[in-house]
Amino acid sequence: MRATVIHAPHDIRVAEVPDPTVRMSTDAVVRVLRACICGSDLWAYRGESARQPGQRIGHEFLGIVEEAGADVRLRKGDLVVAPFVWSDGTCDFCAEGLTTSCPQGGFWGSVGSDGGQGEAVRVPFADATLVKLPAEAAGDDRLLTALLALSDVMGTGHHAAVGAGVKRGSTVAVVGDGAVGLCAVLAAKRLGAGRIIALGRHQARTDIAKLFGATDVVAERGEAAVDAVRELTRGQGARAVIEAVGTEQSMRTAVEITRDGGAIGYVGVPHGSGTGLDLGVMFDRNIALRGGVAPVRTYIPELLADILNGTIDPSPVFDRTVGIEGVPDGYRAMDERTALKVLVTL
Repeated sequence: MRATVIHAPHDIRVAEVPDPTVRMSTDAVVRVLRACICGSDLWAYRGESARQPGQRIGHEFLGIVEEAGADVRLRKGDLVVAPFVWSDGTCDFCAEGLTTSCPQGGFWGSVGSDGGQGEAVRVPFADATLVKLPAEAAGDDRLLTALLALSDVMGTGHHAAVGAGVKRGSTVAVVGDGAVGLCAVLAAKRLGAGRIIALGRHQARTDIAKLFGATDVVAERGEAAVDAVRELTRGQGARAVIEAVGTEQSMRTAVEITRDGGAIGYVGVPHGSGTGLDLGVMFDRNIALRGGVAPVRTYIPELLADILNGTIDPSPVFDRTVGIEGVPDGYRAMDERTALKVLVTL
């Protein structure tokens, strides 16, 4: 089968790899219909996170169950979506909803695992990991695209909004105009935010933010952005702030635009040498920090219901489509910021 592998920085290839097979009675093999490229994949692409030459890559996909182990309740032909981490569904962390801390869990594309950007994937703990989708969705391209966002970006944006304490009537500021930041805008709107300030400089992206519910856009960066947000909030800042980038500068901005007594929900994958956090400032101003890697599997059922009933539609974050052979071009486009998020159809 064909799958995406990484050999070195800026060296993404599509190669023949062994077909996945059921190894354990709790495994399933999923034939991928839709996959995509994540902003976090770019850290490996740019050489900022280590990968072994020839390692599989990609962690977002949905598809059809092709084969199921003896202990799997899902059946051949079921349409399913996979969160970006598999989990056993039985440990203490899974019971608490923190599926990303499952001791037997793992990330697609990690050493020794299948990556999501390929024609098929072996899924450990299939019943605990996969979520069954309505069969009729397979014939609806727009709906399939919206459902694919459940594998990562929609759930991650929701996790940030929950961490920031967004509730009905909240004033929210979102730092980051990537797919996760935009989905965080959508998540904040879904939770009833009264005002949503999106920080971003690219009009195509801030137009999506407005579509998703942003009431204000701040195009400035650094201290100018802080001043702009404070001007919009009577000098106080936003009570709920979402950090969806992961750089020292973005976190510093998040802290500075947070209202005293407010909270930051952070989901930007940290990179760089600094954190942008000053605990003394946060202590003095009673600012809370909550977030981290999103337990997307826990959020899928509630978000799925709202996609199916039309309450939310995250599909606009996908602005370019390629086939499996076009994945290397998709990486280049996202790296050059000529694409927001690349959809892969198989």
